[in-house]
Amino acid sequence: MLEVWTCKTPGIPDEMFLQNDDVPGPTKEEIRVLTISKAHLREGSVVVDVGCGTGSLTVEAALQVAPKGKVFAIDEDEKAVELTKANVAKFAVQGTVQVIQGKAPAALLNLPEADAILLGGSKSLRAVIQFAHQKLKRNGRIVVNAILLETGYTALDEIRKLGFKEVDVVTVFVAKGKAVSSGTMMLARNPITIISATKA
Repeated sequence: MLEVWTCKTPGIPDEMFLQNDDVPGPTKEEIRVLTISKAHLREGSVVVDVGCGTGSLTVEAALQVAPKGKVFAIDEDEKAVELTKANVAKFAVQGTVQVIQGKAPAALLNLPEADAILLGGSKSLRAVIQFAHQKLKRNGRIVVNAILLETGYTALDEIRKLGFKEVDVVTVFVAKGKAVSSGTMMLARNPITIISATKA
């Protein structure tokens, strides 16, 4: 296994992230690659990661926007916040990331305008998307990762109601190879729907 990630491209192997059984994640490598790609990040971008969990997307985003950009990682769970801080330190992106313990959408209130906002599922998803719309710069990007069909439907419905443009929906099916005695077995992972759009 790699000890240090020195690549510019996203796609840090899952096992490189510090993990905790009490905190879901990390977002799987292939999903992170697509999420970062859909966010259209560049050096100097301001990113908000809502529901940062282990901090895997936070770290990937930070590596893309550093050294001039900023990533605000938000989670209401104390264990997730501590784990994100640990992964931020492991990948040496402390100067780019600010980790905030708080509940969205209120936790976004005092943040600056963002170039991209990354979202997972949330009990108050519509309200979070509405607030994200207010916080995004013109032509800023929103990316929602949905495990549940209901999350995907709600996100897409709200994004369309708010007048986002360039709405893109992709469902990703990933199977990972596992070596067995007779060869390589492909093990399917849960499909993820990635919804991305641009603020008009």
